[in-house]
Amino acid sequence: MTKKYNNVLLKISGEILAGDSKNTFDNSTSKQIVDDITSVKQSGINLAVVVGGGNIIRGVNHKDFSLAKTSADHMGMLGTIINGVFLKNLLLNNGIKSVVYSSFMIPGITKNFDHEEAKEAMNHGHIVILVGGTGNPYFTTDTTAVLRALELECDVLLKGTKVDGVYDKDPEKYSKAKKFSKLDYNYVINNNLKIMDMTSIIMAEEASLPIIVFSIKKRDELKKVLEKKAEFTIISN
Repeated sequence: MTKKYNNVLLKISGEILAGDSKNTFDNSTSKQIVDDITSVKQSGINLAVVVGGGNIIRGVNHKDFSLAKTSADHMGMLGTIINGVFLKNLLLNNGIKSVVYSSFMIPGITKNFDHEEAKEAMNHGHIVILVGGTGNPYFTTDTTAVLRALELECDVLLKGTKVDGVYDKDPEKYSKAKKFSKLDYNYVINNNLKIMDMTSIIMAEEASLPIIVFSIKKRDELKKVLEKKAEFTIISN
């Protein structure tokens, strides 16, 4: 692999880990993602992963369960920790060292996030798994991903989704949906494209952090994206 990026942050949702199944985790999907992460790590790139908790509970669905928004967001943060521990164990099965950092510490399970310690762990060959969101309600894991990418001085944020980039409308519903190969931050904001929440896009724009949206469901696509041999959309200046 030609290394353009030294430090990369990958954002994956909890729903991705569930695959197309109705279970919390889909074994084949989860294993494929971990195999792809392992392949990138073995190429010498430093990698951090922010994982969501939507396969367990999403704070945005709080009304469905008559929950207070703050309580639902706290539950979602706990869901991300479950997913982080799950990923850590799958990586261990592949012989890859990893460490789980959370915005709030659970002794014996996670470390409390410290950006200097996390950067050092990355430089020593560990996959850094970032959970717990920002530690505050009303902020999404997309915002967490941008925040952590900046704190860890990452060169790019990769958002792994179910589709191979950003479209003007849902490609799973509209066969004539137009795919964008490149977008600037302002276009995303002004057209209210539902890629990531607006807070995360504005933060990325201010820091000139490029965001690449790609399909993580395709085997080896993570590596191909970094080699620029895959279909994706890049959001940048």
